[in-house]
Amino acid sequence: MPANEAKTICKTILRNGYDAYLINTALQGEINALLQIQETAIACDVDLETLQKLFPNLEPSTEVGELAVLEGESGYTFRFYATNCSAVADPEAMRIHFTHRMIKQLEANDRKLYEAVAGTAEFIKSEEVFADLSKGFIKLQGIPQQTLQKNYILAIRALRLAANYDLPIDPNTWVAIVQSANNVANYVSGHAFVEEWRLVSAESMWRFFELLKDSSILHGIIPELGALTAIKQHTNKNTDDEESVFDFTLRCLKFYPEELLHYDWVGAVAVLFHAVGKAYAAERVEGRWYFSQFHRIGEKVARKILHRLHFEADEIDTICDIISNQIRFQSMMTDRGMQKFLELPHQQRLIELARAQIKAIPNGNYTNFNHNLKFMERGTTPLSMREPLLNGNEIMEHTHLDPGPKVGRLRDALLNAQIIGEVKNTEDAIRFVKENMNKIPG
Repeated sequence: MPANEAKTICKTILRNGYDAYLINTALQGEINALLQIQETAIACDVDLETLQKLFPNLEPSTEVGELAVLEGESGYTFRFYATNCSAVADPEAMRIHFTHRMIKQLEANDRKLYEAVAGTAEFIKSEEVFADLSKGFIKLQGIPQQTLQKNYILAIRALRLAANYDLPIDPNTWVAIVQSANNVANYVSGHAFVEEWRLVSAESMWRFFELLKDSSILHGIIPELGALTAIKQHTNKNTDDEESVFDFTLRCLKFYPEELLHYDWVGAVAVLFHAVGKAYAAERVEGRWYFSQFHRIGEKVARKILHRLHFEADEIDTICDIISNQIRFQSMMTDRGMQKFLELPHQQRLIELARAQIKAIPNGNYTNFNHNLKFMERGTTPLSMREPLLNGNEIMEHTHLDPGPKVGRLRDALLNAQIIGEVKNTEDAIRFVKENMNKIPG
């Protein structure tokens, strides 16, 4: 399209006190390429007589709805149409999205695009409403705003395709989705939303919810998650840097499937909701953010949300179990703590959530995480094989040894004897330390 000449024409009209804009340049460009023509449609609120004074070479038109035609210096034909400036018009009706001429051209030369623009087909239910994905972007066919008005679930589907295929969204389609955000929240049921959501891979879920947030749809469908965009937390406990809880959640969601649980959709949903309780627990004390009991609060909030979205009962229980127990693997556990952890369901998911949270923190510290992994190995062995049957004081009592390294070495030898089965009870242990006290170097 001859952008400079079209811009000059519109500016001329604007400078003389009237409105002017180009009509659907994206659709016009497709028609031009299809028919190998050079046309541009301009909407304006100028009467024909005034328009002729501004552009002396302009000719009146006899086409339906068309005011006049101007042959431009660039070889393009500029067609003028009267715009709607009524004070009582619906806001969505104030812009011309296509002309009668465009419709007739499409009807004769591209039936699918004609149906998308004119709204005469039922293909709206299929993936045909989107342009070929091989073009490298997600684009709604026809006039995106009008296509969405026929079925607002297409906005969610566009975001889902963009996330799964890692493709950008066509700018005009994106604007239409943003403009329709309120209607998407009002007219798309929770059940319909979750049906599309289930088609998002675990590895792409972070991107899907980032797009939901950026398009303003998230706040309407799951306001509890939307609220996390306004709640801050410290990026690292050792710095004063802050970020939104939602941004941190998205990073956790991105890292969660990377290691062992690539296809764990339900686990990824748990990660998405793991911090939802922070909006209710946030408290600032002496310049730091704290979220006491956010995991317990979050479990209850998530359960309410998941019921509202019609999740299956067993999925709700799994997700809420992960949320309520998420902090168990984060602190450095004792043997007793590990025993309790090993009694919990979904242990691997809890471990991967803890790993994802560390990855999401700049220079995250793995000390506690690695300690707990080692203790998991100990946790699978009986207590009799993890602690000697006699402690240091008891060994000194039975051997009359003085405190020193020898007592510790004798204690280690006793534990090894228990592990290989030579020592099975306290009596065996007393006999063992007495028999071996002189064999252990001092």
